[in-house]
Amino acid sequence: MRVFVILPAAGIGTRMAAAGAAAPKQFLELGGQPILIHSLKAFAGVAEVTEILVAVRPQEMKRVHQQVAAAGLNGRVRVVEGGENRQGSVANALAALDCADDDIVLVHDAVRPLIDGHTIERTIAAIQKHGAAIVGVPAIDTIKQVERTADGAIITGTIPRELIVQAQTPQGATAARLRRAFAEANADGFSGTDEASVLERAGMEVALVAGSPRNFKITQPGDLELAEFYLKH
Repeated sequence: MRVFVILPAAGIGTRMAAAGAAAPKQFLELGGQPILIHSLKAFAGVAEVTEILVAVRPQEMKRVHQQVAAAGLNGRVRVVEGGENRQGSVANALAALDCADDDIVLVHDAVRPLIDGHTIERTIAAIQKHGAAIVGVPAIDTIKQVERTADGAIITGTIPRELIVQAQTPQGATAARLRRAFAEANADGFSGTDEASVLERAGMEVALVAGSPRNFKITQPGDLELAEFYLKH
């Protein structure tokens, strides 16, 4: 069994761009290095990981090749062309993988740079046992269900927090399961918000691995400041 990792990094970061960011968020600096490199190093530091594929826009491939080389990650990381959206980028990377059906494929948000090796290892173990797994954390706030109206949202119910988790990454499955789920989604024109939604739609059981509030997704300027704080402490 081998472990492959895909980082979809072809997004343009519309919220960061609206706030005046000079580059897509995966290329913004965190502790003196691009956010993307922090994420790549986290997986490169896990002995079980065989290869990491990062999917980027064609015009960013040269930049990423240079960043990967500067970080000393040549030989562990391969840069491939991304798609029009996250699902397309993951599908492109899946097609580029030379792996067996029972190999494990993890997908991780490029802008979750504080993922730790122990969580990655536990996710790999959960996929070995269950066939598919994601990282998630319990919901802290009270969750309300709403109905959208012309005058705004109207609350229609309260969802018990014990039934809710907030999905994080990595998410993954055996290569055979992930490829089958993506093929079915593509054939039906289904676009999921994450890999788990694609796997669930294909009728596959997905296990949950406990995550951490530190493993958050950087989407706006305040998130970058919080990540800097965590790095320093």
